[in-house]
Amino acid sequence: MSILKLLQGAQNGQGLGQLASQFGLPEDKANQLAGMLAPAIGQATKKRAEAGGLGDVLGAFKGEDQAALFDDATQAASHDGQEKGAQFLEKILGGRDQAQALANEAATRAGADSAAVQKFLPALAAMAQGGLQKQMPDSQIDGMLSQSQSSGGGGLMGLVGGLLGGNKSAGGGMDLSMLNTLLDADGDGSVMDDVLDKFMKR
Repeated sequence: MSILKLLQGAQNGQGLGQLASQFGLPEDKANQLAGMLAPAIGQATKKRAEAGGLGDVLGAFKGEDQAALFDDATQAASHDGQEKGAQFLEKILGGRDQAQALANEAATRAGADSAAVQKFLPALAAMAQGGLQKQMPDSQIDGMLSQSQSSGGGGLMGLVGGLLGGNKSAGGGMDLSMLNTLLDADGDGSVMDDVLDKFMKR
């Protein structure tokens, strides 16, 4: 299940519509924006992990209280929810300016209000964080982080290798198939893929 499919199933399929209503966006626009932004979030997260930031990526998913951001659109849309999402976007894109640029690009392509999308994107990212956290409990994330730390750089590279191309790391056989699937944007065919690199700060 990709991030997009995860979000589409939030709150029994009502999550995206409820999130859109928090920002005065029509539901069809919200679905169109999610179709562009959710795969972009997954692809950016994958690229950040490949660049050596897997520890930061996994750390962003920790905290089982984040599940509420997935289960309740009003929490994802709240000031605290948007801030959590904004911090996640900063980690994967490299800065808040990059996240704003991504939101502006999506708004232009969808013909949506830019100011509304600037708020919708971090809330969407927060909802995605909550959904990913529910798929990977803290105990599972701790195991991945512990393995990478105890194995040194080689262990981390093994985890990255598993994330990008296989199911298991070279270190201790950690199964990363779920994380790999969740972050795989290719099947969703986001039209943002062709411009994502220019929004990421290396």
